[in-house]
Amino acid sequence: MVNGLIMKIFLETIGCRLNQAEIENMARQFRAAGHEIVPTADLAEMAVVNTCAVTTQAASDSRSKIRTIAKAGVSEIIPTGCWTTLQPKEALALPNVLQVVANPEKDNLVSKVLNLEPSTFDLEPIDRTPIPGLHRRTRAFIKVQDGCDNKCTFCITTVARGESKSRPLADVIADINSALAGDSKEIVLTGVHLGSWGQELNHHLRDLVKAILRETDVKRLRLSSLEPWDLDADFFSLWQDSRLMPHLHLPLQSGSDSTLKRMLRKTTAASFRELVDSARSQIPEVAITTDIIAGFPGETETEFSETLEFVREIAFTGGHVFSYSSRPGTGAARMRGQVQPVIRKERNHRLQAVIEESATAYREKFIGQTVSALWESTTEYGELGWKMEGWSENYLRVSAFAPTPRWNEVNQVELQEIHNGIMPGKIL
Repeated sequence: MVNGLIMKIFLETIGCRLNQAEIENMARQFRAAGHEIVPTADLAEMAVVNTCAVTTQAASDSRSKIRTIAKAGVSEIIPTGCWTTLQPKEALALPNVLQVVANPEKDNLVSKVLNLEPSTFDLEPIDRTPIPGLHRRTRAFIKVQDGCDNKCTFCITTVARGESKSRPLADVIADINSALAGDSKEIVLTGVHLGSWGQELNHHLRDLVKAILRETDVKRLRLSSLEPWDLDADFFSLWQDSRLMPHLHLPLQSGSDSTLKRMLRKTTAASFRELVDSARSQIPEVAITTDIIAGFPGETETEFSETLEFVREIAFTGGHVFSYSSRPGTGAARMRGQVQPVIRKERNHRLQAVIEESATAYREKFIGQTVSALWESTTEYGELGWKMEGWSENYLRVSAFAPTPRWNEVNQVELQEIHNGIMPGKIL
């Protein structure tokens, strides 16, 4: 409480899973200090906005969210996150922004705002009751690492987040146990450069995963984005433990070696192919998703064709395609041969079409099969009951009808068809 008063606080986040994990931790700290998290900005006296800068659109969305919250009547808005860190003066100039908190101070944002010592918080479990104002989620995103030492020429996040830093193993285990105490059915490990966890301590991500499986009662453990150069064939042997979800997100960015070189990516098409082959040989029916950039500076028609054919060959089960977005302060922004926006957009559409084709082929293999679905949302109630949507172990979007709402429950579901990328099924 501030001056003995209970405040109503609205929380908003833009961008990555790491931002979501951070905003959840802020919610726990505000509640521990006696304040109330409210579902909409018009009910709030204070708001915290965790901003993003990965693309120009994300930066624009961050500014827009702050302006919208101000229009709702919130008298004190505190921006934090990547865009705020990169553009603190611009953030401070937005309406009703009285202070900004850069990324290096983000973990102590709540104690700073409330003039408290961080050690005074008696935190609640990481409860699966969703934070009002955010999308309902059942999976608990656990931050294990921050920052990045890579120098990918397109990435502004490394500038905004700073050097790679691992959280201590004991702290990660404590957060996971807290999430399990709050009835989390699935844990997702997240970070800016997740695969670098432990490197400054001469450890590897595999050591963290083994410890979690050994020291906690986690039932479903999922890893977020992993850079391919952090992994080797032996890493995939971890999936002999069925609690590890058979889904890997491996950012490719380009299938052209010359483009990858300009991006300063520490991989080649051949090494990426070898890694995928190894994963598929050790993890049955593994889902492999990716990120691709369309229209990177200097990308020729030949280089784009190489990427398109490589993406077709790998047959990803899904992915995000980003039209290249120039970010001031990155090496790519200064490169010659900037691709025209209309060409970036056209290449984006062609890549999306190829990925959707292989994603559909992957889904079709599971028609008539049974999967384990964690329900994340209840979208409607009708003659057939409550319509549930959630995720299978291998990251298929699943829907089914149930006689009662089953948010945050796990059911066996027999998949029946594909409809707009979602697989309707029958709960067994």
